[in-house]
Amino acid sequence: MTNNTKKIALSGVMSAIAVLCLLFATIMPTGKLSFYVLSSFFVSVIIIEYGTKPGWVFYIITNLLAYILIPDKIRIIPYTVFFGAYGILKYYIEKFNNIVLEYILKYIYFNACLAIALIFLREIIAKGITLNKIKFPLWTVIILLEVIFIIYDYVYTLFIQYYRQKLKRFL
Repeated sequence: MTNNTKKIALSGVMSAIAVLCLLFATIMPTGKLSFYVLSSFFVSVIIIEYGTKPGWVFYIITNLLAYILIPDKIRIIPYTVFFGAYGILKYYIEKFNNIVLEYILKYIYFNACLAIALIFLREIIAKGITLNKIKFPLWTVIILLEVIFIIYDYVYTLFIQYYRQKLKRFL
């Protein structure tokens, strides 16, 4: 199999699996976050195998396929805004090779995405609904989400290491 054929085949299969994960995130009653997380890992495989340009193409194609194939379009937005792009962003940020700077930049990205999500929730989804009945103050929810983000980033790093050490040789 030629390198170009292999690239197209692997990208197609990975994109199909990512879209399937996004479909499960939209239809499953529980575990939605797990499927979003799983869908985010595939772009890293493409970046490891072929570089960032094919990674960007993979991200765009996966988004287009998801919006075409999945009926509930609003549930694809978390992938488009955060999960799908995170692997690409993580690659660029970790090139700095400065752990403090890396986490500062990752937190800026995460909090920007979180701010967009909160504005979207308040202005579009929950327009006219008062959010005063939330049991916890917003700042505690944000801190909890930031802790979850640290765990997500760590698990993402473990996935990349596992792929490089164990799975890469099979592709």
